[in-house]
Amino acid sequence: MNYRKFGRLGWLVSEIGYGMWGASGWKGSEDLQSEKSLDLAVAQGVNFFDTAWGYGAGHSEQLLGKLIKRHPSKKLYNATKIPPKNFKWPSKPNYTLGECFPEAHIREYTEKSLLNLGLEKIDLMQFHVWEDAWANHEEWQRVVEDLKKEGKVTSFGISVNRWEPENCLKTLETGFIDSIQVIYNIFDQAPEDKLFPYCKKNGIAIIARVPFDEGTLTGTLTKDMVFPEGDWRASYFVPENLNASVDRAEALRKMIPADMTMAELALRFILENDIVSTTIPGMRKERNVLANTAVSDTKKVDPALLQKLREHRWDRQPTEWSQ
Repeated sequence: MNYRKFGRLGWLVSEIGYGMWGASGWKGSEDLQSEKSLDLAVAQGVNFFDTAWGYGAGHSEQLLGKLIKRHPSKKLYNATKIPPKNFKWPSKPNYTLGECFPEAHIREYTEKSLLNLGLEKIDLMQFHVWEDAWANHEEWQRVVEDLKKEGKVTSFGISVNRWEPENCLKTLETGFIDSIQVIYNIFDQAPEDKLFPYCKKNGIAIIARVPFDEGTLTGTLTKDMVFPEGDWRASYFVPENLNASVDRAEALRKMIPADMTMAELALRFILENDIVSTTIPGMRKERNVLANTAVSDTKKVDPALLQKLREHRWDRQPTEWSQ
């Protein structure tokens, strides 16, 4: 496993991290399977784990806390997220800070996360949605500083709304935020325009989420795909999105090297960008852990292929189904 510097915090984190939404927030997740996959990830060198209270109402946090206790000799970085008070994802421009992150709510869910994790201190606490209009509100800034002074949180970050990578730039200028979690993959290249240059200049860590475009970049989706009842992807991959996504994946398929899968190419594309500190694929099954962690090696994407991948950029706008 290769390790990268986590922005100005200086942590050395595994370039392949572990996204834990699927550990309890997806249909069909089972604790025993999740624990086996998590333990295997640690054995493979993964030391950065991203969860949220919103993943199973704290259950995913509990799984991470147990993992940390099972490996007391290893430094495993924990990152979690405060849900918006109105429990609506993503936020919208007309939402106020008071509706989403009043001081009492930030404190309440920090305490809940600490309890779920069974820890005295959270490495990285993130706001699970964000609006840049809140940048200069002193309320959130004050509680961020207080929680750090009280020794309950080491650092704070933002998980940026889907397809809104610049909806945080004014907030970063305040200096209160140490990391940004943003969708970045072969299709979603927009963070490279303004967000990445700013973060590189100012030492803001980048967590690249949704590396497989919710499954599109695994190459396994089909236009007649039917998701299990209760699976959130059923509401995301509505026909207009599913059909377009499959078409995009098929256009990409012919470019994949013979010795590489589409999923591997997707991860390697992300890791080619040195501003990315870590990417956090979901890895519910052990075979996925092995496949994803194996990508952390010295193998590079051919520059000519990398340039062609840039032609697959797909700029999208938030919609009612793109939560």
